[in-house]
Amino acid sequence: MTEWWWAYLALGAFVGFFSGLLGIGGGSATVPVLAFIFAAKGFVPDHVVHLALGTGIASILFTSAASVRSHHLRKAVNWRVLRQMAPGVVLGTFGGALLAGYLDVRLLSLAFTLLIYYFAWHMLRSNTLEPSGVLPSAMALSAFGAVIGFIASLSATGGASIVVPFLARRNVSIHEAIGTAAAVGWPVAAAGAAGYVLSGLHTSGLPQYSVGYVYLPALAGLVIAGVLTAPVGASVAHRTPGKTLKTVFAGILFALATTMLIKFL
Repeated sequence: MTEWWWAYLALGAFVGFFSGLLGIGGGSATVPVLAFIFAAKGFVPDHVVHLALGTGIASILFTSAASVRSHHLRKAVNWRVLRQMAPGVVLGTFGGALLAGYLDVRLLSLAFTLLIYYFAWHMLRSNTLEPSGVLPSAMALSAFGAVIGFIASLSATGGASIVVPFLARRNVSIHEAIGTAAAVGWPVAAAGAAGYVLSGLHTSGLPQYSVGYVYLPALAGLVIAGVLTAPVGASVAHRTPGKTLKTVFAGILFALATTMLIKFL
C-alpha cells in the first residue's frame, strides 16, 4: 500500500499547484499517472481506469476547496455564475459517473480533444477587452453546467478547460474566470465522487482500501500535497498579468489535447 506514496504526493503537488494557478482539476494528468501506478501494482486490468477516474475526481473535492478559498479571498469568484450552473453540473456529473461503464469513452474523449483545441486557439487569438459581465440566462448556464459535468465525469477534470474559455469569451476577466472555474470544480467533484463510489460498491475484484472506485491510499497522498500547493498556485495567478495567464492556459490546453489525441489514436 505504501510503496507508491512518493508518486501520489508528487502528483498531488503538481495538480494542486495548477489547480490554484489555472483553476484546472488536473484529471488529464492525474488519470493516466494513476492508471499506470495501479497497473504496476497489479490491480485487475478491467478496474484500473475506473479506479483512476474515481480517485482523480474525488481528489478535486479537496484541491478545489483550497484553491477556491484563495481565489475568494482575492474576490475572484463569481458566485452568481456558480449558483446558476450548479444544478446542471451536479446532474450532468452524477449521471456521467453512473453511465461511465456503458459509454464509448474513447469516442467522447476524441470529441473532447477537438473541443479543447478550439478553445485554446480562440484564447490565443482573442483580443483583450474589458470585462463586461455579459452572460447567458440562468437556464442556459445550468444547461451548460450539465454538459460540463457530463464531460468532467468522464475525464476526472473540474471542467476548467471549458469553463475558463467560455467565461473569457464573454469578457469576464481571466482571473475571475479561473477563480469561478475552480469553484465549479467542487460540485463536479462531489457529484462525480458519489457516482463512482456508488457504481463500484458491488464490484468484485477491487483492491483493499477501496470505497467503490475510489482508492483511499492514493486519494490521501493526492490530497495532502494538493491542499498545500493549491494556495501557492492561486497566489502566483494573482501576481501574473491576465494576458500571460491566457497564453499559459492556452499552451497547457494545446499540450493536454495533443497528449489525449496521441493516446487515443
